[in-house]
Amino acid sequence: MHVIELRFECFDNTTITAAEQAINGLLEAYRANGQVLGREFAVAFNEGEFRVRLLTPEKSSLAKRHNSPWVNVALQDLTAAKILAPREKYIGQDINSEVSSTDTPSWQVLYTSYVHMCSPVRNGDTLQPIPLYQLPATFNGDHKRIIKWQTEWQACDELQMAAATKAEFAALEELTSEKSDLFRRGWDLRGRIEYLTGIPTYYYLYRVGGESLATEQQRACPRCGSKDWLQPQPLLDLFHFRCDNCRIVSNISWDHL
Repeated sequence: MHVIELRFECFDNTTITAAEQAINGLLEAYRANGQVLGREFAVAFNEGEFRVRLLTPEKSSLAKRHNSPWVNVALQDLTAAKILAPREKYIGQDINSEVSSTDTPSWQVLYTSYVHMCSPVRNGDTLQPIPLYQLPATFNGDHKRIIKWQTEWQACDELQMAAATKAEFAALEELTSEKSDLFRRGWDLRGRIEYLTGIPTYYYLYRVGGESLATEQQRACPRCGSKDWLQPQPLLDLFHFRCDNCRIVSNISWDHL
């Protein structure tokens, strides 16, 4: 991933409120389309201009060719707020994040965790994140529903990792059960992505608990009951199970590895 600085200059008298709404509207549109990553953006005002540093999947993530209709409208709203189109300055590659996938994968997986800021759509051959704007828009011209699902998954993951409140158990149910609302929405999004891209796309079903390694290895696919989904070797050193019929991947419980 890469660090980009945007600078916004005013071309006429405006107000902080108008500038704030226009700039934050653009940043939210970029985020909904997967062009910028993260949830919070610190916008600084100094010497007559606004500046913000952003994390992007690629060096060219903010190129016009990637814009969604919402982004284009947000750019027009800058003019109404008396702000020029942003000037872009490339800062450099982020050394603490993953490199985005540029190759067409043979399969894809919807996978995230609370420590990941990158796209939740991963290349199944390398596990590298695929920038969302490289995919056909899933709904209403961008990928807001995928971002929302990712935010909810990460919130549940953080609760269960903290293991400090009773909310841990409700969060685990959402992450591990094929009957949960989180699974249902994510699995439907997975199907939408597969339909639009024509690439087999899987959903990662988190697994923890269980009785023993032996019983885990005998675990069946929770949707169809097949026991043929155990892999000879873990895919990408992470997924011990893959059901090609249900498009689900999972792991042997981390408690027994």
